[in-house]
Amino acid sequence: MLTALTREVSSRIAECELTFIDRQPINFDRAVQQHQQYEQLLRGLGVNVLQIPADDDCPDCCFLEDTALVLDELAVVTRPGSEARRQEVGGIATLIRQHRDVVQIEAPATLEGGDVLRIVRDLFVGVTSRTNREGIEALRKHVEPYGYRVHSVVVPGALHLKSVCTAVDDHTILADSLRVDISPFSGYEIVEVPAEEWMAANVLLVNGTVCMHKFRKTASLLQQRGIDVRTVDISEFLKAEAGLTCMSVIFRTHRAS
Repeated sequence: MLTALTREVSSRIAECELTFIDRQPINFDRAVQQHQQYEQLLRGLGVNVLQIPADDDCPDCCFLEDTALVLDELAVVTRPGSEARRQEVGGIATLIRQHRDVVQIEAPATLEGGDVLRIVRDLFVGVTSRTNREGIEALRKHVEPYGYRVHSVVVPGALHLKSVCTAVDDHTILADSLRVDISPFSGYEIVEVPAEEWMAANVLLVNGTVCMHKFRKTASLLQQRGIDVRTVDISEFLKAEAGLTCMSVIFRTHRAS
């Protein structure tokens, strides 16, 4: 069974960190409602959702994907490139230890989960302002003994790799190639998002279903390819430079929670 860790929305989400987009007002009540709809979407796809309380000292706390990478064999607790976000990690690590053995990324390495795209046994890791090459090498040392292959991907035009590049199945990548170097994905079919919907490249694949924001053109593009698509409105979170993958840590449960 799949389990998703989620975290309530901070009342200070309007103070979130931004890198590639301009700040816009975020409606907190609407964000809370959209977050609840996101969790309901996951439940409807057979996922067990475990929600933890917000930390109002951490405006970005609902984007908990960045704090950990949970694989079948172990969990890697990250060291975010954003110093302000490092205080989010401790509480998540404690919870994840109930499900996995945990290893940690140590200074000077930085790694954020939003930069790690897993496709079967391949981990594609973005080189960004949040994840450095030392972080990628640290990840490689932790996961290669378990048979994972780690590939670095240069991301010049987005906060994280998965902001502009995700998988819709084990063989197909959805991407904005103007914002990410897609050469490491030479063995995959690349589907380009429309330029005006570049944020649509962040989709969440759950039990064979592609979950995405209501980007009409991209949803139609995927549906024409026979892909099962479910949409949910996350407009308030787009203003926080976030996407569907950001708001959960999803993994297979090995033992009862």
